[in-house]
Amino acid sequence: MFDRMVQRAALRRWRRLAEGAGGQDLETLRHLRTQARQLRRPLDSVLHLAEGRLALPVIGANPIRHPPGSDWTWRPDLWRGPIARPGVAALENRTELGEGATVFHDCRQSEITARQIRNTRDKDLAPFGLRLDVFRFDGSFLSLVLDLPETAMQGLRLRHLIRVQTIVEMEKPLEIFARLNIKHGPNVEQVVRELPLNTEDVSVEFDLAYTRVNEKRIERAWIDLIFEGPEMNQIVLRDVTLSRRPRAEL
Repeated sequence: MFDRMVQRAALRRWRRLAEGAGGQDLETLRHLRTQARQLRRPLDSVLHLAEGRLALPVIGANPIRHPPGSDWTWRPDLWRGPIARPGVAALENRTELGEGATVFHDCRQSEITARQIRNTRDKDLAPFGLRLDVFRFDGSFLSLVLDLPETAMQGLRLRHLIRVQTIVEMEKPLEIFARLNIKHGPNVEQVVRELPLNTEDVSVEFDLAYTRVNEKRIERAWIDLIFEGPEMNQIVLRDVTLSRRPRAEL
């Protein structure tokens, strides 16, 4: 009861402040802006988690398919919960789509749009998907970069295999490549795999045993999804998940 009373009082106060903000002096506005930003961070966090869990499709306690033997699985935030800007037109280079997801391209004039969409199919585990609409394309590359969290680097060894699994829909065929980048010390190791798009649910694996990664100096890692020849196409990524598993000790 006390919490409800405090909440109602806080709502009344901020409604009053919002209505009178136009007549406040600049110093008062700066103070109010600081307070509002401090409130917005935890509110956005609660909304992101709550709407992600309450969104369709209804998800159980373990929404990610865990390949046998996996010791780490992860789905980027873009597919887990609503982002602040669900739609962007004339997408500029280095546009962030939620935390840890960035679009890169080198078009002189962008005719690319991106929109976060709701998944509603029974077979979709991710609550949200990403739709890219590409019209005229005068650049040489279009890629979506996903920064891996720190948990992906914890205990990462050369005996690990990293798996990228995605559900892709497109209007017409195109090539999509996945590139794993691992920064270790001053060097960056890169491994490229082409996604086999003969099925909707596709996956590729990166075997670190064939790389020259220094296990003791791993700093960060990221995945590039590279779209070749995307002009006049619509690409829908219903889901993207990553996992890793150690190879068997022989």
